Amino acid sequence: MKILVTGANGYIGSKVVKELLNMGHYVIAVDKNDNHIDKRAKVILCDIFMDIDYYSFFEHPDVCLHLAWRNGFEHNSPTHMLDLSSHFAFLKKMIDSGIKQIAVMGTMHELGYFEGKVEDVSYTNPLSLYGISKDSLRRSLKLYCMDKTVVFQWLRAFYIYGNDDFGNSIFCKIKAAAQKGERKFPFTSGKNKYDFIHINELSKKIACAVSQSEISGEINVCSGNAISLSEQIESYICKNNLSIKLDYGKFPDRPYDSPCIYGDCSKIDSIMKKHK
Repeated sequence: MKILVTGANGYIGSKVVKELLNMGHYVIAVDKNDNHIDKRAKVILCDIFMDIDYYSFFEHPDVCLHLAWRNGFEHNSPTHMLDLSSHFAFLKKMIDSGIKQIAVMGTMHELGYFEGKVEDVSYTNPLSLYGISKDSLRRSLKLYCMDKTVVFQWLRAFYIYGNDDFGNSIFCKIKAAAQKGERKFPFTSGKNKYDFIHINELSKKIACAVSQSEISGEINVCSGNAISLSEQIESYICKNNLSIKLDYGKFPDRPYDSPCIYGDCSKIDSIMKKHK
């Protein structure tokens, strides 16, 4: 398959590109920089918000995997809402030009304050600009793709961790602090429970999801298990032999963070089973 990946130089994108290439796909990797992109891909450096015929410009791909998004860790940055119409316009042009499959990166923050298992189509009530903009894009694209008979996949991620230095997650920040010689890391209570997935496992699941079209709609790309934030990070510190301790209670828990949230992984499990 010929797969277009936007945001290909990002923390998730760079690893998904590698997985897709290893699976034998022809990958068109698009971003503003390419220092993290596997050179086996066809790399195009550009701004996806240009006013052009994207479908032709990107060589008529079979699938568009849209990972591009800025300031994802700044949940109330105004850029989320300011960029929303541009994201929709880009994907609308791809659909109108003839692409048959669209996959977009989602987030657990679409849910807002939520307790328990997140089903594919659970009720959403986002409480941050990031969550509101992502959920708005999900709703509008789902409706638009339905009218155009285009396969729509919304790949909802939860909490991501990994061992590398590239990224803005709490895990990357703790590792960076430890490498600087800091002994304590200011932290929340750590009691909230989340669905954690390693970045490599997430990338494999995303690659497998977009390599097929039978299973579509909202797909929770997750582990299906809930583990407390403190337990997960303490384990991460131990496994990586980091000389740093969490300073609990220095930051308050965010009011929109759920005490326990995890995803229904039945769809992604079916995809992975078929792939194997």
